[in-house]
Amino acid sequence: MGSTVYPCSIGKNGTTLRKKEGDGATPEGVHDIIGLLYRPDRIDKPTDWAIPIRPRDIWSDDGTDPDYNMMGRAPSRFSHERLFRADPLYDLVLLTNWNWPYAVKGRGSAIFLHRWRKPGHPTEGCIAFDAQHLRQISERIRFGTKIIVLPQRRGPQR
Repeated sequence: MGSTVYPCSIGKNGTTLRKKEGDGATPEGVHDIIGLLYRPDRIDKPTDWAIPIRPRDIWSDDGTDPDYNMMGRAPSRFSHERLFRADPLYDLVLLTNWNWPYAVKGRGSAIFLHRWRKPGHPTEGCIAFDAQHLRQISERIRFGTKIIVLPQRRGPQR
């Protein structure tokens, strides 16, 4: 199967080769798609291997957490992101292998492929797509599917 290019939004600070937690940048390179999460209360199961997002599901973004850059359950005393959101951004989430499975603390937590707020609206480092495109991607991916992030700069140039 050939490659397909979809319009997307990236981190508010463009892309980087030196990703750090909280830098607002998307890591450049070739990343494997390794998982698929979805909200069963909002959408049908997109593939047979998709994992449902439940109300207490979180993703650790705290370098002091022993489960840094892993999915977990609330409550947690560590900094984390709720996966079960009021808005539709995480109704369908593709997981990449960024800094996973052996996370280097501070190198940045998960880079998700998720729905965008609106075209061109930047993310905190993830990659965001139109909802229909994200669904198409989720239906087409197979073992070994990759996403390629090319250099792209935003904000003040240094």
